[in-house]
Amino acid sequence: MEVRPKKYLGQHFLKDDNIASKIVRQLSPGVKNILEVGPGTGILTKHLLKIEGINLFCVDTDPESIDYLKQKLPGHSVKFIRADFLKFDAGRLFKGNYSLIGNLPYNITSQIFFRVLENRHTIDEVVCMIQKEVAERISSPPGSKRYGILSVLLQAYYDIKYLFQVNESVFIPPPKVKSAVIKLTRNNIKKLDCTEELFFNVVKAAFNQRRKTLRNSLKSFVFEKDGRSEIEELLSERPEQLTVGEFVEIAKRII
Repeated sequence: MEVRPKKYLGQHFLKDDNIASKIVRQLSPGVKNILEVGPGTGILTKHLLKIEGINLFCVDTDPESIDYLKQKLPGHSVKFIRADFLKFDAGRLFKGNYSLIGNLPYNITSQIFFRVLENRHTIDEVVCMIQKEVAERISSPPGSKRYGILSVLLQAYYDIKYLFQVNESVFIPPPKVKSAVIKLTRNNIKKLDCTEELFFNVVKAAFNQRRKTLRNSLKSFVFEKDGRSEIEELLSERPEQLTVGEFVEIAKRII
């Protein structure tokens, strides 16, 4: 039995075993609870199974992949689940927090990261291969043209490290773009010093009109009468110039 990569699922199967091993080695030492998203042909899975005492679940929407892996890895402790990660409550699989790993489909990468944000209290780290352009965007600092909504939202809760580039030739079929591996590690921020829903809304509104200053892009928000004067300087900036902390300061002044 073989698994055919399916275009409608955005599948590009990694075929380089050395790169697969290198990706798995990026997980923090001692990690036990692991969720692999989109295992495909199991090239990461077989290296994950070498981790002593691992509690591994693999989630994939592709029934062909799940059936193939059950045949390829019989008798192993890994549990294969056919499900859509975007709709799946992965937290119920584990007693405690977990790490997420995977070669993520490019067509839903942003949606997966928003799902990670929703589950930030249970996902300790993420090691994943994604489109290089998205990896650079997420890991970019303030002041960069690539810095955007996901950069700010993810950097509020995770320390992000761009690890290494992966060329097109190591995939079946080869994608039209280069890939990169990044690592997100949960920081010590349990809760932001503002209403978190407001923070998310401010960041999204600001970058949806990124060519405008925040004074113009945030016109629909109502600020505290006295608080606005304290952030006038920030409101004169464009969104890519602001740090996470500065977005928090703005959100704190909104009623």
